[in-house]
Amino acid sequence: MIPPEQSAEFVCQMEDVLQLYTSFDNPRYPLVCFDEASKQLVKETRTPIAAEPGHPERYDSEYERNGTANLFMCFAPLHGWRHVSVTNQRTCLDYAHQMKYSYRHIG
Repeated sequence: MIPPEQSAEFVCQMEDVLQLYTSFDNPRYPLVCFDEASKQLVKETRTPIAAEPGHPERYDSEYERNGTANLFMCFAPLHGWRHVSVTNQRTCLDYAHQMKYSYRHIG
């Protein structure tokens, strides 16, 4: 929820970003979007309860932590290109490699 006192500024900045997505494609300055997310990996500890007529398969909420993984997501909306890399860590060097990979494939 956006606080009312900040909504006008937020909408203004959002419109600037959205304008980029509809701007002309400049080969010298391609629009490449980049995001990253850390995800917890979990493992089921109990066998799911099988589906029955009128009831979907059910899972217990208990799980075993099974580490983490990092997702790097790059896409170039004006080129119809996207790439996702899954890594064990999220270091400055990992980030730089993803930027270099994106530039080589779009730039």
